[in-house]
Amino acid sequence: MDCDCDSHPAEPDMHDIGILASLDPVALDKACIDLVYSAPDGKSLIERMESRNGIHTVDYAESIGVGSQKYELITI
Repeated sequence: MDCDCDSHPAEPDMHDIGILASLDPVALDKACIDLVYSAPDGKSLIERMESRNGIHTVDYAESIGVGSQKYELITI
């Protein structure tokens, strides 16, 4: 992944999966993670998230009361 300040960015790792929004940051992160895991071209992002223990942050955030991992996707 490149910084948005990079004048020579790499090609995207996966296709556009849409825009998500929520008042619950934990639910939003969990929905994004689930979409990446279900995307056929999400392998490189999955490897990146797992190598940085990114998945555990959602579990911890829920455990300290930041939000809930439960979500509902609504297409508009």
